[in-house]
Amino acid sequence: MDSLLDLIKFPVDLKRLTCEQLVQVASELREFLLSSIAKTGGHLASNLGVVELTLALHYVFDTPDDRIVWDVGHQSYPHKVITGRREQMSGLRKKGGISGFPRRDESPYDTFGTAHSSTSISAVLGMAHAARLQRRQRHCIAVIGDGALSAGLAYEAMNNAALDPDMPLVVILNDNDMSISPSVGALKRHLANLLGGEPAVLFGALGFDYSGPVDGHDISALLPALTRLRNRRGVQLLHVVTRKGCGFPHAEADPVGYHAPAKFCPRDGVLPAVAGKLTYTQVFSDWLCDEAERDPRVVGITPAMREGSGLTTFQQRFPDRYFDVGIAEQHAVTFAGGLAAEGMRPVVAIYSTFLQRGYDQLIHDIAIQQLPVIFAIDRAGVVGADGATHMGMFDIAYLRCIPNLVVMCPADENECRQMLHTALEHEGPAAVRYPRGSGPGVLPLRQMAALPLGKAQICRIGRRIAILAFGSMVAPSLAAGIRLDATVVNMRFIKPLDVGLLQSLAQTHELVVTVEEGCVAGGAGSACLESLAAAGIAVKTLQLGFPDQFVEHGEPAELLAAYGLDASGIENAIASRVTPVVEARFIEENDSFLTENTRIYRGERP
Repeated sequence: MDSLLDLIKFPVDLKRLTCEQLVQVASELREFLLSSIAKTGGHLASNLGVVELTLALHYVFDTPDDRIVWDVGHQSYPHKVITGRREQMSGLRKKGGISGFPRRDESPYDTFGTAHSSTSISAVLGMAHAARLQRRQRHCIAVIGDGALSAGLAYEAMNNAALDPDMPLVVILNDNDMSISPSVGALKRHLANLLGGEPAVLFGALGFDYSGPVDGHDISALLPALTRLRNRRGVQLLHVVTRKGCGFPHAEADPVGYHAPAKFCPRDGVLPAVAGKLTYTQVFSDWLCDEAERDPRVVGITPAMREGSGLTTFQQRFPDRYFDVGIAEQHAVTFAGGLAAEGMRPVVAIYSTFLQRGYDQLIHDIAIQQLPVIFAIDRAGVVGADGATHMGMFDIAYLRCIPNLVVMCPADENECRQMLHTALEHEGPAAVRYPRGSGPGVLPLRQMAALPLGKAQICRIGRRIAILAFGSMVAPSLAAGIRLDATVVNMRFIKPLDVGLLQSLAQTHELVVTVEEGCVAGGAGSACLESLAAAGIAVKTLQLGFPDQFVEHGEPAELLAAYGLDASGIENAIASRVTPVVEARFIEENDSFLTENTRIYRGERP
């Protein structure tokens, strides 16, 4: 049988096909996606689940003039393939290649950039109003999953949309009973009841004309259902039922495990991971379980990121103290505040880029009230293939300006455990930010050991140059410092800073260098410079970190190297700022602050 997919360059090519031919295209597209993602890695189960829906939408509607916004964007690969990017899929999520999410600068068919959940209805409502003001006849369609529909933003948009009954707005509810983890909450029960034939009370009350449910893998059912929506006026909601991983038995059986696999063999599926270095997420998981065993006040909270944040074991061991609140970061933070106000010790496990969504609650409900909530901030810094939307670039800058909040960043796995314990022992809000993946390989100690608040650690004593490294940048800074014969400090605390050590180093070195895996603007280096300026200390400085731009997708190591944040980049940046001299000033080794910090670094802990 000749390939029909080869004939599909753009959506207009679909319109020449019969329904039976679309079924064949769906089969070929699913096979192509499986083969392609197996070679590159990427989001798999969600994309396999929307193949027929994607084809039907582009068949019925006149894209890109009709606007389609894919909520989150995990399911946009079939859309990319049939909108002129099939040949570019081999570079998916690689440096210089196409994104794993919709992007306006990538294609006119990507009408709105997505990657965080629950934004689609707000976006298409804005587009629909723009079309009316511009006197354009176009449909604006949001494709949103049942997991994303748990976020408050989606309801804010639906509440606003219903104010205008003639608005040409269509919401496709892709109901697969999943977000990344299984969906939770009352909405899940309501959707299940709709499948049983109960009336759509919720959507009707919000002013939406509900239809469905429709089998999302039956093109012969999808086409007439979408055509009816196209011919109606007013805000419409079509309930489509799909299966994540559809057509690939491994992914159907384990949609969580096949959410975003690395490269794999389609025949054998994803093979069990070979044991390697401990990841920071695993360090957090072990620590939380140990603390919960010791202290019955400890509870764990996740906004729908159970697996990614390392809470699976905690849920199994302490189910009564585990809370998955769904995709609802704002609620997660304030919910933690309520627990803390009543004497519990809540730990919010959240990605750096997702905590941004709960920022007002962090300030208003936690910090102002000085409630002892612990924020375990995973994926801080470079995260790799997911790109700008998921890079943890900004947490240092947006956290350090908040009063009453302690902010720490570990240099290694053992220090991560110590910092988490320090946060739990602290009688106020505290955050520990740690990167994705593994660290230098320093095995964590099993005992709980709190660190002295706001105290840094000197790793080596050198001449002329003082390198103040934060978190993941300690290891490459130490390698560069050895070659430069520089003093290297593991700063540990972003807030409070070790002001005494900072001032002493500035007064005894010619150049002070700050290195952080985050944005330079407003970051940890800025905090150091502000402190020195306040003390009236003038010294030559250099701030290393990410510049005032978004960091695109690529392998973490190549991105760090590209921005000069590997050992060679740090060394070269510093060397370019230092002039050779015959005699260099030293930091005297008998200074009390050096003696104490060197003793601690060498393992001679009290």
